[in-house]
Amino acid sequence: MTYLATFYTHAAALISHRNLVKNGIDAVMMPVPRAVSSSCGTCVKYRADDPSLSFLDNDKEAVYEITDAGYNELIRYE
Repeated sequence: MTYLATFYTHAAALISHRNLVKNGIDAVMMPVPRAVSSSCGTCVKYRADDPSLSFLDNDKEAVYEITDAGYNELIRYE
């Protein structure tokens, strides 16, 4: 499955990307898609069997599953 994780800071996205790649998960950093947020920012798109939440930095904002229909929000952190 393909997931997209958004973060409150660029540093959190960078740390999460490094953690995912270090653990063998195919991941790329990219700008947050407009369909997810109108604010500018960096997110991480990755392919994994599950959302792999333990590899994401604590400063995460939300995790989405990417489907043919679009972005399905799985978890939002406040």
